[in-house]
Amino acid sequence: MLKTLRNAFKIKDIRTKIIYTLFALLIVRLGCLIPVPGVNREYFQNWLVSTMGDNIGFLDALTGGSFTEMSIFALNISPYITSSIIMQLLTIAIPKLEEIQKDGEEGRKKIAEISRYLTVGLAIIESVAMTIGFNNSGLLSSGSLFTNIVVITAAFTAGSAFLMWLGERITEKGVGNGISIILLFNIVAKMPADISNLTEKFITGASSVGTGIIGAVVIIAVILVTVVLIILLQDAQRKIAVQYAKKVQGRSMVGGQSSFIPLKVNTAGVIPVIFASSLMQFPIIISSFFGVHGERSTLWRKILYMLNQGNWFNFKEFGEFKYTLGAVFYIAMIIFFAYFYTSITFNPMEIANNMKKQGGFIPGIRPGRPTTEYLNKVLNYIIFVGAIGLTIVSVIPIFFAGAFGARVNFGGTSLIIVVGVVLETLKQIESQMLVRHYKGFLND
Repeated sequence: MLKTLRNAFKIKDIRTKIIYTLFALLIVRLGCLIPVPGVNREYFQNWLVSTMGDNIGFLDALTGGSFTEMSIFALNISPYITSSIIMQLLTIAIPKLEEIQKDGEEGRKKIAEISRYLTVGLAIIESVAMTIGFNNSGLLSSGSLFTNIVVITAAFTAGSAFLMWLGERITEKGVGNGISIILLFNIVAKMPADISNLTEKFITGASSVGTGIIGAVVIIAVILVTVVLIILLQDAQRKIAVQYAKKVQGRSMVGGQSSFIPLKVNTAGVIPVIFASSLMQFPIIISSFFGVHGERSTLWRKILYMLNQGNWFNFKEFGEFKYTLGAVFYIAMIIFFAYFYTSITFNPMEIANNMKKQGGFIPGIRPGRPTTEYLNKVLNYIIFVGAIGLTIVSVIPIFFAGAFGARVNFGGTSLIIVVGVVLETLKQIESQMLVRHYKGFLND
């Protein structure tokens, strides 16, 4: 990693792209500190702690702390991520969008344009809903409700649209993966504070030196094990051998090559965890706007308490461990969405038909329907393995938070995003270096 970056800085073009990216990220960080007008930030932060507790951690990590600070970047790139997922699902469900997507570069531009409009629409809806909720909770400083809706909605929407534009500029003029790099930067920005809190609680605040050393070893071990598992999960793939039959073209014999279909073990990426976490937190966040929180006096409040990840794996207090039942639903949803998302983004029948048209076949498997069935069988197996890996990585931080009080904003989901984006960005930099090397060789 360090060697790749060191070599990249030796090349002027790539060095310029890296500096451009760093400058753009500096703008992101500065924007996270500019407060939005009309919201009493102190009241808002106290209200968040009292109503949402640990549920705000993941959202705060994705926004780089800008949500709790109520800055103009409070929504950050969340609307863009949501719109991208929606467009990906709609592309499968709506034949017209599927045709546009298959229309090469022009189709990709049209889909991207629709995603931009959808991002702005989602940002407006979220901003209006939040402003009304803030007004009902007495979090707005002054002014009429209509004025506050206009001002706050304009600020949040403009901030989200600007970050979307900046992410696209990083993709074009920087090192690539603009939106992903902004998301990575937001998560990493919160990590020093979380590491500091863990250090203060389990190392410097330990009752003895020995306990502090044990605490340090456990923290480092958990982080390293989680990162290693994520790297293995991200890079693992099943290669299915494909053989192409020889055929005569003109006076020559072509074909006969062997290739393979790379099936990633973690085919759905981090999407299943995001879907599962969002569905678990949605009722809690909506209920908090209507003042439904706190004591567990009714069945509905007990259900909300069970959905809260911060209440799982509590071994210390009597009668609290039963709420870990929420973790069972969480794991079930991760596995379900892993299968669901892969099923709509990877079509074994289409792969089998394309192979058949090109004269390709899997050794030992007949072309056509038997190939489709074989691909489905292999895919179901690796999806299950990937889903179990995602579950382990996601549950490890939640377990230590509940059992030992080691609460941090970055969890397994955040680490998956960080590791995945870093690996992908390094691969892009290496490919740019390789292309430049070949160009230089040809010019010589």
